[in-house]
Amino acid sequence: MGIEVNFEGRVALVTGASSGLGTRFAKVLAKAGAQVVLASRRIERLKELRAEIEADGGAAHVFFLDVTDYASIRSAVAHAETEVGAIDILVNNSGVSTSQSLIDATPEDYDYIVNTNQRGAFFMAQETAKRMIARYRGDCSKQHRIINIASVAGLRAVPHIGIYGMSKAAVIHMTKAMAAEWGKYGINVNAICPGYIETDLNAQFFESEQGKKLTSALPRKRLGKPADLDGLLLLLAGEDSHFINGAIITADDGMHVM
Repeated sequence: MGIEVNFEGRVALVTGASSGLGTRFAKVLAKAGAQVVLASRRIERLKELRAEIEADGGAAHVFFLDVTDYASIRSAVAHAETEVGAIDILVNNSGVSTSQSLIDATPEDYDYIVNTNQRGAFFMAQETAKRMIARYRGDCSKQHRIINIASVAGLRAVPHIGIYGMSKAAVIHMTKAMAAEWGKYGINVNAICPGYIETDLNAQFFESEQGKKLTSALPRKRLGKPADLDGLLLLLAGEDSHFINGAIITADDGMHVM
């Protein structure tokens, strides 16, 4: 007995795959045998990632995707399914953030974050689910998976990233609503809420005095690594999660209970 991690014959689309957690998610799913669709705006970085995955024995495909553009979402999903195959797993990971107090936030700040993290995530999941539902034949034994990447900031207020937290709180509620509506079609929708994870995007910040101060205030005074999410990702993407739907799972070293 054990967690099923053989994803051969399955297609997994990862948004925001060009950096950070998205890159790690893509590598992990490819290592488990999935055909991975790498999607983001940074095509050259995706090509580099594809080469890394292929060198490690995996299979990956590159597609341009701008989640703030509805036409781009529809085009990317359609092309991926035409060229690679029906999408079994969506890792809805694209996200951005800025730092400012709420009193200083501008309409541009708000739109920049919400259009990607909330609106983009919704329409990406919707477009993928439409196709999953169209393929549904009344048999829940072969389930599809949508994994939304939220944040612990969507569960508790974190200073200076209030708009980001608001957008991720919306993703959390969105996950529950999607699970409620789409579960009958064999689609399991769950969310991962990471805490502070050190990636190539934020490593320089966490080396600064401000970053070190933040780390020292965490429950165990340490940051997570992208690899700390591997097991949770594989569980939610695999068949062993067939009874997990609408779950909001934190992976934050206890930050949300402080």
